Amino acid sequence: MSFWNLFRREKVTTEAENYERLRKTGRVTDGKVIDSDGANVEEITQIFYIYSVSGADYESSQFLTAGQRARPSEYAPGASVSIRYDPHQPSNSIVV
Repeated sequence: MSFWNLFRREKVTTEAENYERLRKTGRVTDGKVIDSDGANVEEITQIFYIYSVSGADYESSQFLTAGQRARPSEYAPGASVSIRYDPHQPSNSIVV
């Protein structure tokens, strides 16, 4: 570690900036919804999903956007979904 790295600040990004960056540049893989917070499909606001990258399994959750909540059957438990993830940090992901 160099002397200058001691004074370098990490760039802080908001959740919205992270979502947009992953939506535009993240790598795509397949995932599966394993659970949701709604008692029935019409009430789903948050999903829990799993996916694999290079043989490693990851589990994450996401609050659905307004557009995603308009299509609740696509995010019911057991549904297959597309995941975009950061190749440098595969645990950083979103459902698209």
